[in-house]
Amino acid sequence: MGSWNNFNDAQSNTNLIPKGTLAKVRLTIRPGGFDDASQGWTGGYATRGSTGAVYLNGEFTVTEGPYARRKIFTLIGLYSPKGPDWTNMGRSLVRGMLNSARGISDKDMSAEAQAARRISGFADLDGIEFIARIDVGTDASGDDKNEIRSAVTPDHRDYAQVMGAAPSLGQQSPAANSAPVSQSAAAPVPGRPAWAQ
Repeated sequence: MGSWNNFNDAQSNTNLIPKGTLAKVRLTIRPGGFDDASQGWTGGYATRGSTGAVYLNGEFTVTEGPYARRKIFTLIGLYSPKGPDWTNMGRSLVRGMLNSARGISDKDMSAEAQAARRISGFADLDGIEFIARIDVGTDASGDDKNEIRSAVTPDHRDYAQVMGAAPSLGQQSPAANSAPVSQSAAAPVPGRPAWAQ
């Protein structure tokens, strides 16, 4: 136990979730108050930065597993005056989030899958739960920080295990390997499309 006068022997606060970790997360959009109805950006969810870039200010909270309650802050690009790359990355992330949350294969082009990849507005994304692949990037100061750049869809071999609230990768106890994953949450609800269940 160190003294309260000398902190040289205290642990450093490098509190990053390891790169590549799969975790179930819930998105909360921190409203920026910027609307552009011609783009479909309504409800005050979008933020316009000083450079003219427009984004969703995402706060992703890990909902279960060893990193439960940890928060990861990531911007979801909507527009950049520098070109389409940031917009395309943002659209790709949202597509992955919808596929993950609604249990749709990225390759599924059926009418139901296409309908499930549509939203009526950003309010549909606020509170969405999906499986994220945690990444490590750098903040404005050049320090490491966790971020989310992609979602894990049902095509991934570990999707069912993580979505089913089983312990996350590499964190299983021997007893957890033999315990069946509860499927009660996956029971179909009559009259609702599969992605909405």
